[in-house]
Amino acid sequence: MLCHIGGLLGSFVPPGNIIVPVVIWLLKKDQSAFISEHGKEAINFQINLSVWAVICFIVGFVLLFVIIGAFLLPLAFGVLGLAALILGIVAGVKAYEGNHYRYPFIIRLLK
Repeated sequence: MLCHIGGLLGSFVPPGNIIVPVVIWLLKKDQSAFISEHGKEAINFQINLSVWAVICFIVGFVLLFVIIGAFLLPLAFGVLGLAALILGIVAGVKAYEGNHYRYPFIIRLLK
């Protein structure tokens, strides 16, 4: 649960959304396979979220010269932020209940 919620708390400091779950996972992964699985899932989600944020920023910045980016950039970051908040809370609750949870629509880099 700490890995999922830690990603949310760490997102206030840009690389913290990845660093916090990685540190928690490295400290706790040997305690059980369940903890290791949730830690890897949280790290994968935060990496995917960061990549999408960079893509949105680049596309929004390029489109800014066409004026459309001024409207799309805040919308894209709002959608990403809302998705991160909702999915992070759902994953944390599922982990707390002892259930497995897989984030939708992500590429799993850590297996």
